[in-house]
Amino acid sequence: MSWSWVEPAIAILGLAVITVVSRAFFMIPERELPLPDWLKRGLKYAPLAALTAVIAPEIVMLHGEFIDTLQDARLPAVLCAAGYYFWRRGILGTITVGMAVYLPLHIGLGW
Repeated sequence: MSWSWVEPAIAILGLAVITVVSRAFFMIPERELPLPDWLKRGLKYAPLAALTAVIAPEIVMLHGEFIDTLQDARLPAVLCAAGYYFWRRGILGTITVGMAVYLPLHIGLGW
């Protein structure tokens, strides 16, 4: 008799329990849990850190390796988008400027 399904089933069940407990952690107690001030300050930066962790590799890497040429459409697009953001502080404009630089270079020139 083959028991090859047992280990994956245990892993799936364990991951499900961990997911439910971690997501319900703040709803289980009857009163609000006090958070230390240092943790509250740190949590303000969590979305920015997560976004950076996702976007930064997409900008500087290609197929799992660092890009080895400056002739990559992402680099001027990021520079222009960052410049616009620091000038106007608008997210929609930042995305628009970045794509307005990226698309002609990528599609038109093949960078």
